[in-house]
Amino acid sequence: MIARHWKGVAKTESAGKYTVHLLEETFPSLGNLQGFIKASVLNRPVTNGVEFLIITEWESPLSISAFSGDDIELAVVPKAVQEMMVEYDQRAIHYEIVSEFE
Repeated sequence: MIARHWKGVAKTESAGKYTVHLLEETFPSLGNLQGFIKASVLNRPVTNGVEFLIITEWESPLSISAFSGDDIELAVVPKAVQEMMVEYDQRAIHYEIVSEFE
């Protein structure tokens, strides 16, 4: 399994709107893709807004490409989300999940 990490800093006044976008638009779309497992949203206040770390889990790099295209490290940031952000990663980082504990 692969964990895809992406970070962005939302404008303080847009943080709630961004969370709604993830829950109502992004994650339901991902849920329709074969190989998508789950997603997590983490956030914290920072000086210039609210920093978000989005972690999605996938069965394989090939399954990620259904979302991102051939360059799986390229961040997928819709125009509406770009307008909510102060700054954001242009590239995602991927980690192989070697162990889990619950």
